[in-house]
Amino acid sequence: MAPGKPGKSTGASEDPSVTLFREYLRIDTVHPKPDYDAAVRFLERVGTDLGLACQKVEVCQGRVVLILTWQGTNPRLRSILLNSHTDVVPVFEEHWTYPPFEAVKDSQGNIYARGTQDMKCVSIQYLEAIRRLKAEGKCFARTIHLTFVPDEEVGGHKGMEMFVQRPEFRALNVGFALDEGLASPSDTFSVFYGEKSPWCE
Repeated sequence: MAPGKPGKSTGASEDPSVTLFREYLRIDTVHPKPDYDAAVRFLERVGTDLGLACQKVEVCQGRVVLILTWQGTNPRLRSILLNSHTDVVPVFEEHWTYPPFEAVKDSQGNIYARGTQDMKCVSIQYLEAIRRLKAEGKCFARTIHLTFVPDEEVGGHKGMEMFVQRPEFRALNVGFALDEGLASPSDTFSVFYGEKSPWCE
């Protein structure tokens, strides 16, 4: 469904970033048959609108990693990588209040859709942060890359695992990366490090 369809409660006052978020949520990327092509087209369109360079890397058949790049003023510096995944886990519609891919927004502003927290919200937050920084005339020494990877919910074997072995990943020259996090109801966001590590006895 496109934003503004009857019954979707967009309203004339809805922030464009919320409308964009809901549009992304309506793309069905649930396993076992995620519509990755539609997700990549959507994200590529948003990246182009923001003036970001776009690169698509097919790591295996039907599995594309999209890279959006905001070039820094000193590209020799190690870059910043903002990563998110495009796939979502399966749904059991009988347990849902609203259809899981319609992105219904209720009168309190709550949005119901698979992927709202894990993790399409983070993807849109990255993009909207760049939109606002660009609108303020900001520029940075370090290049900022956004990567959108497939198959994270099934282990990442045909996504990030293959991508990091490729020359296109090495060319990103990554020095610092942010990945999946937790949704926050306020303007305070938690950053976790060393969340997962080998345990040896």
